[in-house]
Parts: sequence; structure tokens; C-alpha cells
Amino acid sequence: METATKDLERDLGAALRARRLAAGRTQVELSREANISLNAVRSLEAGAGSSVATLVRVVHALSADAWLSDLTPRPAPFNPLTLLDEPRPRGPRRVRRKK
Repeated sequence: METATKDLERDLGAALRARRLAAGRTQVELSREANISLNAVRSLEAGAGSSVATLVRVVHALSADAWLSDLTPRPAPFNPLTLLDEPRPRGPRRVRRKK
């Protein structure tokens, strides 16, 4: 599991670096646009770990917000709130006995 996480972090960093280079930006420019430190950009690109906030800022600065939408969960086909609109089935009625 640890190896898979490290591999994913490295691959994610490489993908971000490729996007930055394709956009023609330096690490310094990206750090300014994303309002993060230069070391944060370097760590992220190196796959050395980073916060989700840093990742989101960098992706937004690269105008790659659609890339993040691929990571977000899809809405469920079933919405439990629709059950509130449906009438509830009633069970058999109780018969009260007279005392």
C-alpha cells in the first residue's frame, strides 16, 4: 500500500509538471499564480507529498479544474430524499377491543 501511494504521488507530480511545462510556466510563476511557496510546487512535482489545498491551488492556476472533476465522486443515481415525497405504505389496522 505504501509503495502504491508513493508511486501515485510521483505520477501525479509528473503529470502536474508536464501540465506546467506545456503551459509554458516556470515553477516560480506557478507558485505566484497559485499563491503558494516555491518549495510547495517543487515538493508537489517531486511527488514528495503535499496538502489537498496546495494541489487544488496548483490545478486551478494551471486552468485544469476539469482534471479535478474526474476525481470527484459521481452523484448517486438514487436520491434518498425522494422517498420523503412518496406516500408511506400503511400496515394493517389494529382493532381495538372494548373493555
